[in-house]
Amino acid sequence: MPEPTKKDETPNGQPEESVAPDSNGAPQLPEISLEVSPPPEPVAEGKEPIETDGKNPEPPEPEPLQAVVAQEPSPAENGSNQPQPGGVKEQAESADSTVKEEGPCSPPPPDDDNAAATSPTPQEEDANSIKKLSVELPNDSVPVPAMGRKDSVWSLGEGQGPEELDKPIDNPPLSTLLIESPQSATVFVGGDITFVAKVEAKDLLRKPTIKWFKGKWMDLASKTGKHLQLKETFDRLTKVHTFEMHIIKAKENYAGNYRCEVTYKDKFDSCSFDLEVKEAEQSSGQSIDIRSAFKRREPKQQDDTPEVDVWEILKNARPDQYEKIAFMYGITDLRGLLKRMKKIPKEEKKSEAFAKKLDPAYQVDKGGKIRLVVDLADPTVELKWYKNGQEIRPSPKYIFEHKGTQRIMVINNCTTNDDAAYSVAAGDEKCTTELFVKELPVKVVKGIEPVKTTVNERIELECEVSEEGAQVKWMKNGVEVPTGVRSRYRVKCEGTKHFLVIDDASREDTGTYSIMATGGTSEAHVQVDLKPLKIYQDLQDMTVKLGQPIKLHCEIYPGNVPGRWYRNGQLIQPNDRINIIHRNKVHRLEIETSSLHDAGDYTFVPEGYSQSLSAKIHIIDPPRVHLESLNFPDNTVTIVAGNKLRLEIPISGEPAPRVVWMKGERVILESGHRVRAETYGDQTSLTIEVTEREDSGNYKIVLQNEAGEATASVRIKVVDIPDPPEAPLVPVVGGDWCSMTWEPPKYDGGSPILGYFIERKKKQSSRWMRLNFDLIKELSFEPKKMIEGVPYEVRIFAVNAIGVSKPSEPSKAFTPLAVTSEPTMLVVDDVTDTTVTVKWRPPETIGAAGLDGYLVEYCIEGADDWVVSNKELTEKTKYTITGLTPGCKILVRVKAINAAGASAPRTLQHSVLVKEVIEPPKIRVPRHLKQTYTRKVGEAVNLVVPFLGKPRPKVTWLKEGKPIEPTHVSIRNTDCDSIIFIRKAERSHSGKYEMTVQVENHVDTAILDIQIVDLPGPPVSVTIEDVWGGNVALVWTPPKDNGNAPITGYTIQKADKKTMEWYTCIEHYHRTCITITELVVGNEYFFRIFSENMCGLSETATQTKKSALIVKEGMQVKTPEYSDHDFKEAPKFTQPLINTFAIAGYNATLNCSVRANPRPKVIWMKNKIAIIDDPRYRMFSNQGVCTLEIRKPSPYDGGMYTCKAINDLGEAQVDCKLEVKGGFTFFELMQRGVPLHLIDKYMNEAKIVEQEK
Repeated sequence: MPEPTKKDETPNGQPEESVAPDSNGAPQLPEISLEVSPPPEPVAEGKEPIETDGKNPEPPEPEPLQAVVAQEPSPAENGSNQPQPGGVKEQAESADSTVKEEGPCSPPPPDDDNAAATSPTPQEEDANSIKKLSVELPNDSVPVPAMGRKDSVWSLGEGQGPEELDKPIDNPPLSTLLIESPQSATVFVGGDITFVAKVEAKDLLRKPTIKWFKGKWMDLASKTGKHLQLKETFDRLTKVHTFEMHIIKAKENYAGNYRCEVTYKDKFDSCSFDLEVKEAEQSSGQSIDIRSAFKRREPKQQDDTPEVDVWEILKNARPDQYEKIAFMYGITDLRGLLKRMKKIPKEEKKSEAFAKKLDPAYQVDKGGKIRLVVDLADPTVELKWYKNGQEIRPSPKYIFEHKGTQRIMVINNCTTNDDAAYSVAAGDEKCTTELFVKELPVKVVKGIEPVKTTVNERIELECEVSEEGAQVKWMKNGVEVPTGVRSRYRVKCEGTKHFLVIDDASREDTGTYSIMATGGTSEAHVQVDLKPLKIYQDLQDMTVKLGQPIKLHCEIYPGNVPGRWYRNGQLIQPNDRINIIHRNKVHRLEIETSSLHDAGDYTFVPEGYSQSLSAKIHIIDPPRVHLESLNFPDNTVTIVAGNKLRLEIPISGEPAPRVVWMKGERVILESGHRVRAETYGDQTSLTIEVTEREDSGNYKIVLQNEAGEATASVRIKVVDIPDPPEAPLVPVVGGDWCSMTWEPPKYDGGSPILGYFIERKKKQSSRWMRLNFDLIKELSFEPKKMIEGVPYEVRIFAVNAIGVSKPSEPSKAFTPLAVTSEPTMLVVDDVTDTTVTVKWRPPETIGAAGLDGYLVEYCIEGADDWVVSNKELTEKTKYTITGLTPGCKILVRVKAINAAGASAPRTLQHSVLVKEVIEPPKIRVPRHLKQTYTRKVGEAVNLVVPFLGKPRPKVTWLKEGKPIEPTHVSIRNTDCDSIIFIRKAERSHSGKYEMTVQVENHVDTAILDIQIVDLPGPPVSVTIEDVWGGNVALVWTPPKDNGNAPITGYTIQKADKKTMEWYTCIEHYHRTCITITELVVGNEYFFRIFSENMCGLSETATQTKKSALIVKEGMQVKTPEYSDHDFKEAPKFTQPLINTFAIAGYNATLNCSVRANPRPKVIWMKNKIAIIDDPRYRMFSNQGVCTLEIRKPSPYDGGMYTCKAINDLGEAQVDCKLEVKGGFTFFELMQRGVPLHLIDKYMNEAKIVEQEK
């Protein structure tokens, strides 16, 4: 257990008690009876305070002097931040002796070992509720104020005193979390006891929080130790949390009221229980006899004399340690023990430092001045003054004086803070004294006034006293008002004004309130009446659908008034279906599911008032249409036109609904003649006397009453014969037949069409003849057995399940014919000096008689006589006319012959010259041969070059203008191509090969550039230009033999002279000079260089004749001066454009390369016209390579294309010719009227292009 607070170590520096001598020899004081009143029972938050009989408990014996212990409200309760008096003080004046007694503070039950570390700070002491003992002397004009004696009852906090254990306590609310609560119990001193609380965790996601309290505010979680232990366990099977509080070796001050609080999210539960601690053999009472401390007579001998060791401890202890020793050894009569100890003779040691010490105690009035004087034996000794152990420094408050050997400390303007223990130290010796500051009685300056108000209002009682920070007590009907944390009453202090506040007044707050001070009292009557009833929202009449919830709602003021609900004068009790809710001003009656019995008059009567609120509830049932009783699929009723229809449908609803029948937007009336609607009882009907086709459709039924509206739809289908179809069409006519088609009728009569009947007649006749006796389900038909040349008409009937429709309109007249159409696609296939070959295609239309053959005729241009070329019909579509005269011009025509006769002739549009056609030669150079053809030495060369020309052209080959030797190069010619073959290429085979194709006087030539490449030779010479640091500059001469290909780079290698192992420094290097860096100092290097072209590295390398020795730094190297090279140059095309052939419909590209600095502007032109923003062209330029892409060219995209490059230094351009071939079929060319020989030439060229691809 913690030690009591020492007098000279209190945080606020105030002594807890002292006794001052009476220098005037006051008369003997009468006997004083001390009565200790326990603190009031804490009032739970939200509960009404416990009412008493309004009288203070009477002391057992009336005495002249009475001391009352009252619990002072803590600063947190009364709203004041001023510090409260720090203990119980008691003063007695005596001429012979001074008796000093200190009461210990109320320690909590933590471990004794940690008691020294738990001494309260000034803020904690001010926040705690401390008991104060005031002693009044009725025979003295000035009452002696309390001087610091504390209550002798030890406790863990502000719990109930042992004498209040039997008082009734309000029952706690029903538990929402606790399934087992701790119960009140009794334990003997030194015994152990355990309190158990259990919480069910089935509906909890995590562990709840539990707190154990002693009294109203003391949290026991921080007080655990060897006397108090808290334990938590969880049973996974039963899902129950168990919380235990173990009190070990209970002491008498552990008795009181305890509280257990459990919280989980928004749930809260608490339980209060009491602990009573009894003495095992004899119990010590709380009444302490202090009469002997004030009487001038010898004390009586006590029976509870402590053992010798306690005497020795008290003799050797300081006065400020007496209370701690009494607490440790269980001494209950400390005052008597001290008086007995004073009678024991002491061996007084003569002080070496003090000639005269301080008196044991001094007394001064509040605001006065006092002098503390000591006389030193040695004036040279250093002197220090202390207050509660703290050294005092000179200040206007404390003045130090020297008079000879006297040392004086003057304390000016004494206050209660100066009420303390003072000591003076001279060297190693020390003497102490107590200073008591007498307080004046506190008087009531302004009393409280009567208050009359209504419930739920705020009441504030105000009183003003004569001194700030004075302690007062509020009473109601003679009983002290509870001001705990959960009390309805709040106390606050503002200077000399004291207030009692009731925030939400109730009728129970009516009574007489008084305030008690040390110098007077004041009282007033408070009357709290009911507020006049105000109706903010009255009950409203309601109409509720059957089965829907009923919610009656009203708002009245005041809000805390309960009430009762009545239906038709009968009290309504809540049950599973009926819920009654009262929240503040709102009163609600809720019925989950309404029934017909819930209809009636509802009344709400507030309790205590004569007024009432009422409303009417009307129950209604929405209307419904019962279509399920019809047993019709999809609620569709089918009837044949002309019959009577009567449709009856059941309905329901309360009250009886109003029924409306509608078809579309038209309402059907009950007074209709042919169509009418009727409603009676629980049925409605629709009657149609004679049904018609127009009666088909959806009929809507609308039911309405107070409960709502219901709709239903019934479909009536009136079936009839279909409408006649539209006039049929005859798209195809034969010799004795035709093909006819038609569309279904627009209206099928409400029944699917089963088929059709067909009738035919001659146009001049009025007699129709049916062509089919079985229904035709298709929409087409082919009548036959008609007479050719006779006009006919046809018509159609539609048939459904009801009957046959009326006939359709007759078709347009048509006449059967059998002659075929003329042949098609007649063209000239070949021409010689004596023959002409033509070909054609069959007629598009051939009659029923079929096609027997073709007849070919010709005539000389300018004559009208057609000569039959074939005596017999030919079935083929190609024929050669022979025996013609060379040089003449003829016209040709072809007829199709069948049983009906000859068709119209197909004639050539142009005359044909009987003479063989000379076709100029044309070389078709493949695309890959239009550029330089490159091969390596030893590879085979096989080139095929196609060409055109009639008659067979003559082909010759030349190399560099000289004939080719057959032993070196093999050449083979055919009618359409020439092949050049080299089995094993050599560098001597490189050169330009010229191919010539000649037909009579027509000549065409083409040049092929063949390049045979080989590995290059090594560089001519390699020299070391300079050596400095770790660098070597090399210069070399390009090789004499480049292998018939440009040199693409060089490979430089180095070797240490010691090992002569070669390592590559750099590859693919393009220049003829280089600086080799990062060479090792002290080494000597040789270098060699390989040449490289498209075939690879040279077989050998050129090595430096001299070596390069890398020496240490410090040598001066002359850096030659170089002039910047001017890289600017005018545009120059390094690769020109090449004449290109393109195929219509396939993308074509034109490529060239240009070199210029600065970068030139590239312009593409077609036929000298710039190409700008044309989506058919795309232009690219990358690293000097210029590309023009032509998307899907046509023959019209052919022409001369130019690429022009321009910069500040000049301009250059290159041209090429683009020819677009293909894109038309033979038939399209014939339709365009192109001559046959040109078509043949074009088609042959297209074939060659396809072969190349």
